[in-house]
Amino acid sequence: MSGATRSDRPAGRLRRIFDRLAPSQEDLHSQELRKDADSVGCTRIQDCQDRAVVTVTGTLRTVTLRPRAGVPALEAELFDGTAPLGVVWLGRRSIAGIEPGRRIIASGRVAIQRGRPVLFNPKYELRPVGQE
Repeated sequence: MSGATRSDRPAGRLRRIFDRLAPSQEDLHSQELRKDADSVGCTRIQDCQDRAVVTVTGTLRTVTLRPRAGVPALEAELFDGTAPLGVVWLGRRSIAGIEPGRRIIASGRVAIQRGRPVLFNPKYELRPVGQE
C-alpha cells in the first residue's frame, strides 16, 4: 500500500513541475493572436491610445445585446493576446458573422470608457473561418 502511495507522489510532483514550466493553452492562444496581429500589420490593443484611429485584430470573446439609453447596442469583447477591447455597434440587435470565437479586423477611433478602450461603430472585416 505504501508503495502505491510513493509512486503516486512523484508523478504528482512531476506533473506540477511540468505544469509550471510548460505554457498553458491560454498562453499559447494569446501568443498566436499576438503573432497574427503583427503579421497583419495591426496595432496591438495594449498600445491603443485615447482618441487614436487604429486597426486591430483578434478573437471575439463575448457578444451581447445591451441597450444604451433605450437604443439597442450589440457589444463584443475583442482580444488580441495583449488586452481586451470593447466593440460596440449602436442601433444593432445582431450582425451576421459576429459571434464568440470569430476573428475580425476592426478599424475606428478609440474611446476610453471606465479605463478600458472601446471602438464605437467600427468598420470591420470578418476573417475567414478555418484559419484559426
